[in-house]
Amino acid sequence: MRQLKAGGCQVIPDATTEDFPLDALVINTCGFIHDAKEESINYILESLQAKEEGRLGEVLVMGCLSERYKKELEKEMPGVDAFFGVTDIPLIAAHLGVPYDPALATERVLSTPAHYAYLKLSEGCDRSCAYCAIPLIRGPHRSRPMKELLAEAGHLALQGVRELNLVAQDTSFYGLDLTGKRELATLMEGLCLIDGIDRIRLLYTYPQGFPLDVLRLMAREPKICQYVDIPLQHISDKVLKAMRRNTTKAETLRLIEDFRTFVPGLCLRTTLMVGHPGEDEQAFQELLDFVKEARFERMGAFTYSREEGTYGAKHLKDHVPAGIKRERYERLMELQKGNSLAYNRSRVGSVCSVLSDYLVIPEGRTRKPTVLGRTQYEAPEVDGYVILENAGGIVPGSIVKARITKADEYDLHAQLIDQ
Repeated sequence: MRQLKAGGCQVIPDATTEDFPLDALVINTCGFIHDAKEESINYILESLQAKEEGRLGEVLVMGCLSERYKKELEKEMPGVDAFFGVTDIPLIAAHLGVPYDPALATERVLSTPAHYAYLKLSEGCDRSCAYCAIPLIRGPHRSRPMKELLAEAGHLALQGVRELNLVAQDTSFYGLDLTGKRELATLMEGLCLIDGIDRIRLLYTYPQGFPLDVLRLMAREPKICQYVDIPLQHISDKVLKAMRRNTTKAETLRLIEDFRTFVPGLCLRTTLMVGHPGEDEQAFQELLDFVKEARFERMGAFTYSREEGTYGAKHLKDHVPAGIKRERYERLMELQKGNSLAYNRSRVGSVCSVLSDYLVIPEGRTRKPTVLGRTQYEAPEVDGYVILENAGGIVPGSIVKARITKADEYDLHAQLIDQ
């Protein structure tokens, strides 16, 4: 988007039908799991319909789905003007008549609200999880140079970004291919030195070989959110082996103990998978017991889907029926609902710093706007909000003090404290 804007294009991130007509629509697709692929395909078909109706010019498709299934998509969707892979930014720019400028490589046009951004540390993955197609699509792990990441973060800070959310296919692997050792803590220390950045949040880590120096830094550095997102996927040794996760139940439990010991107030988020080949009722019950005991502050889940080209698709029999997968998913999330409510209730009465994300303007003039914000313990888009009612005068991007007054299962309510 930055390249296109520099070339004279008007760029509309996350365009909707309200923005039509447009000269061109670039659709960035996902090819990770069945539901995501289906969502991408449906959006392409809707866009082609808009093109037929004269509300769109060109429809361009890029990203993981296009990278993986380009030939099939060209055959099935002849109305798409061009397909591009995940790293074809110069080709997209050229197609739209814009010369690619390498000097702009660390500059961004944000599709998020102006005060937070995602910073991608690396591309690709060296893991060989049985269910995952990411290495087939994105290739091997390639860390971005630290100098480049710090420059990009500096540009974001100058644009008004206050919160950086660190992402990659595996953020905890960062630097290993550059220096032979994990450099995540060193990078995070450098990011803390950038003026204007107030929060740094760690997402998408991996349990095997997690760098404990990151936890030591997190415990002492106020800019780093006491929050870790670490998809564990399962706890049964039998299922972990079938998943090819290269870790065990005992190692997972020790790692969780390390998290709680190094950072006592840590908010731990994980993602779990149900219905993977090898998960019988006993293994699923073991997963339920684990979630009861671990009491994750945040947790998401999804059901296994057979992904073409993966080890699981080639060598494992998907013997768990779809109905049982769904039933297990619902049981797991119902359990987590109680954990989430208990955690939120434990925070009632506490005072926290809230970063304002959105203003909700009520109808009429009798009430002030409601602010939807987040503390260091809520990541954008995946976690709940801290809701500040009757909080006029607070613009998005402001950090204010508030006291938690009420807890719902996923959201919190708070009252503003006079500054």
